[in-house]
Amino acid sequence: MKFLRLAFSVFVMSISAVALGQSDGQKSFDELKTLAGAWEGTVTTLPQQTEVQGKVVQVSLRVTSMGNALMHEMKMPGQSDDPITMLYLDGNRLMLTHYCDAGNRPRMVAKTSPDGKTVEFDFLDVAGGSEHGHMHHVVFTMIDANHHTEDWTFMMPKDNHVQAHFDLQRAK
Repeated sequence: MKFLRLAFSVFVMSISAVALGQSDGQKSFDELKTLAGAWEGTVTTLPQQTEVQGKVVQVSLRVTSMGNALMHEMKMPGQSDDPITMLYLDGNRLMLTHYCDAGNRPRMVAKTSPDGKTVEFDFLDVAGGSEHGHMHHVVFTMIDANHHTEDWTFMMPKDNHVQAHFDLQRAK
């Protein structure tokens, strides 16, 4: 019986050490992975982009690569584009790489709000050039298990930008 108590105590302490030792990047990544599934919602843009304003968008989030990546795929009716974004850990940093229809791949680094419900990605660098613009900033806000928002900022040439806000509900 003493052995079982000792073994249980060691087990509980080990689990606690792992949980307490997680980086902010790992905690944010784990939180974002809870969004895995199909989502649907509307998009609003600023300044208004008539080709997408108010349209229904479908977002798929899928945990892949043995849990080491989260793939974000967005589809919008009438758009031939199907942008893919990968979220992953690089050491203790949570990273995002966006495979953009502008022909480039911007990378961003996450920072998390104190309550853990908002993960904000700031621009780090871009591969493939940015003469046609590049995705510059992304924010995921978890409302509840069936509702989240995404805010994407596209930086156009001459430092003009377009912001797109997606209000998403888990698809049934």
